Amino acid sequence: MARAIRPRAILLDVMMPQMDGWSVLTALKADPDLAPIPVVMASFVNEPALANALGATDYVLKPVEWDQLKSVMQRFRATEGAVLVVDDDADARHRLRTVLEREGWQVAEAGNGQEALQSLASATPQLILLDLTMPVMDGFTFLHTLRGQPGGADIPVVVLSARDLSKTDRDRLGSADRVIRKGDVDLRDLPGQLADLRTGHGS
Repeated sequence: MARAIRPRAILLDVMMPQMDGWSVLTALKADPDLAPIPVVMASFVNEPALANALGATDYVLKPVEWDQLKSVMQRFRATEGAVLVVDDDADARHRLRTVLEREGWQVAEAGNGQEALQSLASATPQLILLDLTMPVMDGFTFLHTLRGQPGGADIPVVVLSARDLSKTDRDRLGSADRVIRKGDVDLRDLPGQLADLRTGHGS
């Protein structure tokens, strides 16, 4: 099953028929494809030193204290990644943050293109959600500048704007991965679209 589904983590008992947990752990860590999967031992057998020596990531003693188990497993919780929302409208940024964080995204904000470039200097997001009409530096200038920076061409950019785009506007946005007009998408559907785009961009 581990080979078939490649789980994010494995919670493994020790005392089992046919093949005990130590044997399973040894086999997992001997397989180069499976060895990176974190294994948390959960057993009545109190041998954390042996578990550690065999490559287990952590050890939880039965009967399980659920708060402890939750704390351990939280380390392996999936998140969609980091998205940078660039928009001069604070209310719009708040609405996007609320929707995205509910779906597991980590959200950073910038009020214009200049702030966004400064943010990129310290952290690279997995995706940028970009408004166009902003003071200081608008979305067109930001996108052009981003694509000219080392690694900037690899970051997916979704333009989310209320303005009606002319052919000239669309030509200037040629390097954007997707252009969405505000009002044409339900914000509740946006996280799914972003996740699909990120997967496709990375393949």
